[in-house]
Amino acid sequence: MNSSPTQPDTEVAARLRVALGRLNRQLLQRQSEASFAQLSALFVIEKWAPIRIGDLAQREKVAAPSMTRTLSGLVAAGWVQREPDPDDGRSFMVTLTPGGEALISKVRKQRTAALVQGMERLTPAQLEALHAAVPVLEQLASEVEPKQR
Repeated sequence: MNSSPTQPDTEVAARLRVALGRLNRQLLQRQSEASFAQLSALFVIEKWAPIRIGDLAQREKVAAPSMTRTLSGLVAAGWVQREPDPDDGRSFMVTLTPGGEALISKVRKQRTAALVQGMERLTPAQLEALHAAVPVLEQLASEVEPKQR
């Protein structure tokens, strides 16, 4: 669809942004083993490993020293490991440990369970609407996703 958004579209977009933001914050607050920054880094590492610390910082849109501090906590917790970069002896590559993989799995299960619990309180009509909306939301997410370099 190439038409420009109408006022109702803009209002729906604003409501959707608020609702998704609230939902995301509520899901993020359900896990306390790792900080938001640590979890975010773990999910990026899972997707892009092995990854250089500088590339991880760039993907997370933080300064390299901030990412180094975050990674120090992840290493100390046993969730990631650093290995020398075979192409650049001054740099390190980061990968998940089995403990990091287990934490990510646990967080995903907790968040899914929280959503299921909330969905159990919806009416059948609301559930049907939600089922129909998921593919649309997935498409919308791909449309607004920032392009990776």
